[in-house]
Amino acid sequence: MKDIPMATKFQDIQPIKKGMSSDEKYFVTAQNGEHFLLRLAEYKEFDRKKAEYELMKKLFHLNIPMPSPIDFGVCNNESSVYTLLSWIDGEEAEIAIPKLSKEKQYELGKESGRILQRIHTLNAPENTEDWETRYFSTMDKRLEAFRREGILFEGNDIILNYIDTNRHMLQKRPQCYHHGDYHLGNLIQSKSGQLFVIDWHTVDFENYGDPWYEFNRIGMEYPYFASGQIDGYFDNHVPEDFWKLLAYYLSASAITSIVWSKYFAPDRLSSILELNQNVLKWFDHMNSTVPTWYTQVK
Repeated sequence: MKDIPMATKFQDIQPIKKGMSSDEKYFVTAQNGEHFLLRLAEYKEFDRKKAEYELMKKLFHLNIPMPSPIDFGVCNNESSVYTLLSWIDGEEAEIAIPKLSKEKQYELGKESGRILQRIHTLNAPENTEDWETRYFSTMDKRLEAFRREGILFEGNDIILNYIDTNRHMLQKRPQCYHHGDYHLGNLIQSKSGQLFVIDWHTVDFENYGDPWYEFNRIGMEYPYFASGQIDGYFDNHVPEDFWKLLAYYLSASAITSIVWSKYFAPDRLSSILELNQNVLKWFDHMNSTVPTWYTQVK
């Protein structure tokens, strides 16, 4: 830690083991009592980490409730890069939500939807290749991997047919910047009750694309929260096309996760297979695009 330029201002540094990121993460207490999040990555990640930091600065200036970007740079030993962020003191939404009433879950969901909509006001870079091409250049490989070595389940042909026959829906979709991993584990409810977005370090489709693609990690296990997130995003006026694309992105993400889990997270394989079965139930075997868990709270 002595290789970080501002290390002399640190009083205490505690490692954080939670999360799947390859970054080293630390809870830092400064000499003045302030708390920070410190992330370290290998030097070869410099360009990507610098781009992440610059994106966080842009979003912070859009008044997104998120950790403040404090500093970024190269460690003195030049073997790694660091990112220093303010610390958000609170509870992960996935822990906080079960303690709330259904009405409170819905309202918190609406807040998360409004935040996500604000994130999506930041347009993708100019001259970005169209979304349909970008999406399928990645997803076609994943779908082929499933057909070649995935674990088959009852109804997998229904999901694959829905994906194949509705490819046209991705034509001429708008593109914006993404959070990249917008789910309950990356939302913090502060002690004052405000919702904050953390962990801006997932690179999926270079962190920009169809804004509605970001709903593929929506927390369906808490239907009132998930419903509120959709209603908050669209200010209670959900377009029909959204439901069709939600069914598309959720089903494609679920079925292509099987091969990934098989090799990289075998302990999660049973839950991912269950997710695929749930997708079939939610969308009535892909005959209905409004999921069964969607509930409006008046």
